[in-house]
Amino acid sequence: MSKNCDATPTKSMLGQYLFERIQEVGTEHDIEIDFVWNRSTDKLEGKVEKSLILENLEDCSTRKVDLIVEVCHPEICKNYGEKFLQHCNLFVGSPTAFADQETEKILRSAVVKFGHSLYVPSGALWGATDIKKMADRGSLKGLKVTMKKHPSSFRLHGNLEEINSTAFQSNHPVTLYEGPVRKLCPLAPNNVNTMAAAAIAGHNLGFDEVVGCLISDSSLLDWHIVEVDVLGPTNSDNGNTFNVTTTRKNPASAGAVTGNATFASFFSSLIRARNQGPGIHMC
Repeated sequence: MSKNCDATPTKSMLGQYLFERIQEVGTEHDIEIDFVWNRSTDKLEGKVEKSLILENLEDCSTRKVDLIVEVCHPEICKNYGEKFLQHCNLFVGSPTAFADQETEKILRSAVVKFGHSLYVPSGALWGATDIKKMADRGSLKGLKVTMKKHPSSFRLHGNLEEINSTAFQSNHPVTLYEGPVRKLCPLAPNNVNTMAAAAIAGHNLGFDEVVGCLISDSSLLDWHIVEVDVLGPTNSDNGNTFNVTTTRKNPASAGAVTGNATFASFFSSLIRARNQGPGIHMC
């Protein structure tokens, strides 16, 4: 069965990338686009066939799709996630939406109530499947995700924006935040989806116990760096604790929110987003 989906929206570079990749090689993976939505439909003119443009997300049920792909903003899943899941499966490209406890409750209930799948792409999170395996067994005891980017790559709110402004002139990395991922997500919804994915994968710890650390570094003009520190059980015989540390260095254009390799990672996740059955799945 072909997987009809939307790209929501093409406004973002990621949305545009996914749209173009599906147009180019979608048939090889049994994927085709049924509709595209953007807050400003005029931005789609000349880029997207008119018959594919959906004017209002409230009308999503009029299109017979298998999967809705959100790569816009956590507010989309907050406002429309339940409606999407009532209609079909959902690919959440902005998992920071789960940091809002009411939204998380609604989405988790919806996958059970309507029997559809909710897919969370790993994005820049290395080892997401292994983290989830540990969480499933209850052996995940600690998880910290540190993200380092150039100051121009951040889209921030509140006091983080002010702190980040000092990093442009600093010769040293500036720590913008270190603490529970839940509190960070509303302050940097476009930058910390990797941390949100980690909190979902590490579900026995969740958004309140998974630690996020955001560092602004003016020397990282061409790189996005993600460090993941995982702690497991401690051996009662010798006191040694299982631990894994990974460092992912992703080439990135100056000022880009998303690194180059993450685009391909999202498309790979999109290909895998099928046949998992009802529930929430990392892909």
